[in-house]
Amino acid sequence: MTARMNNPLAVLSEGMPAVGILNKAALSAGVPESTLGLVHLRASQINGCGPCADSGARMAKRKGETDERLFAVATWRETPYFTDAERAALALAESATRLADRADAVPDEVWDEAAKHFNERELAAIVLWIATTNFFNRLNVTTRQQAPQNWS
Repeated sequence: MTARMNNPLAVLSEGMPAVGILNKAALSAGVPESTLGLVHLRASQINGCGPCADSGARMAKRKGETDERLFAVATWRETPYFTDAERAALALAESATRLADRADAVPDEVWDEAAKHFNERELAAIVLWIATTNFFNRLNVTTRQQAPQNWS
């Protein structure tokens, strides 16, 4: 499969500063970057975004994430590698990514569990991170962007 076009943000580069501002805001809230990385990876897996899943796993690995955890993100419920806070963030990421899967897209129990582990500012950052990840996933999947063949 080949890309249909360049990434839309490469074509309309004026949009990149806005994305940078969103990322900076999310990163400033105090949520561990490892948690945001897991959220990004899980949403990207759900959406079938090869470039985001690939780069997300590679970036997490560079920042010290373990193979066991990276390999198990898709099965986080059935593995012992994640904290309760990470599990709450992953559940929120799945619900917020799969909006059309149920009438109550993000059920109270998912939100309430996340709220046990994160304050309002941190929850805002996680929701913003999920939304930004989904934004990139949709750009990449729609235009058939590919993960790079060779990483240096």
